[in-house]
Amino acid sequence: MLDWLYTAISFVMKQWHALFSTILDPASGITWALSIMFLVVTVRLILFPLFVKQIKSQRAMQELQPEMAKLRKQYGSDRQGMSQALMALQKERGVNPLAGCLPVLPQIPVFLSLFHVLRRLAPGVPGLYGWSDELTDQAARAELFGAPISASFNMTGPKADALLAVTGGYTNIRAVAGALIVIMCATTFFTQKQIMKRSGPVEGQAATVQKLMLYVMPAGLLVSGFLFPIGVLLYWTTNNLWTLGQQYFILRKLPPPGSPAAKAKSDAEKPPIDPRTLAPKPGVKPVRTKAGRTAGSSAAGGAALTSPEASDPVPPADGLPAATETAPRDPILPPAGADGSSRTGQSPGSRGKRKRR
Repeated sequence: MLDWLYTAISFVMKQWHALFSTILDPASGITWALSIMFLVVTVRLILFPLFVKQIKSQRAMQELQPEMAKLRKQYGSDRQGMSQALMALQKERGVNPLAGCLPVLPQIPVFLSLFHVLRRLAPGVPGLYGWSDELTDQAARAELFGAPISASFNMTGPKADALLAVTGGYTNIRAVAGALIVIMCATTFFTQKQIMKRSGPVEGQAATVQKLMLYVMPAGLLVSGFLFPIGVLLYWTTNNLWTLGQQYFILRKLPPPGSPAAKAKSDAEKPPIDPRTLAPKPGVKPVRTKAGRTAGSSAAGGAALTSPEASDPVPPADGLPAATETAPRDPILPPAGADGSSRTGQSPGSRGKRKRR
């Protein structure tokens, strides 16, 4: 039923093998290893638009977190009402939570197809899925560091007998397979940590799922890796390395909202302040006051007072001419004349006599 998919995967590997055979030995393990690695490149380039949709979906979900928190507080233990309100909010904002799985789902059949093709490879078997008999036998015998790419850490049956007759024992096979299993598990762990960093802080069940994926997935690969052919281990490791590089680029260009990197990028992208915008408009006289002194306006006329130390008077707010600050006058007694008498011509003594009368 899935022969069409097996044929498609075999076709892509065949084309890359033909390309690398122009500069390398067609029967060498390096040529076939590069064919498997560039199968990963082909698949990931095809899936790149889905990866972009995944990033946009995750960013949109992060922006909805404050509103989702309000809905949780509003509905409390009413899960049905919470679910309906959440679906309405996502529909209103055009957010699809399943978009985060888009790049992963198509890779599953590709991985299973490659596993099926390499598992069936063995010396002397007829041609598989569009490969000739010669090409199939060549792929089965191709060795990477002394280990056939179709061999696995624990293999039994006629295939194991045929491959062990070529290699002379399990030593090289288990050494190469063991090293690839360790690298595959390590890159899977770091890839999952990077995904958690990219998706930002999460709460509740999502946080629990992330932690389980972080540790359970590498542990599961550590167990199942002993059954994978070396070519499949190489495929998975290359896929993880591609994901690490791709996510590193995305995290630098599009850091998660609210993260220190996002704040630093936002500050760096702010346009610098042009000093010319701070200059006074043409025709407006600049205000020059000394530090610690403020220009006020008189209570009576609203005219601004001029500081004695200031080089220019402060223009009043209401457009009146600036007043000159003078010494305060006695509010009770009128100013005395030059001879000590008041301006009315009366001396202080005569004023006192008039009061006694």
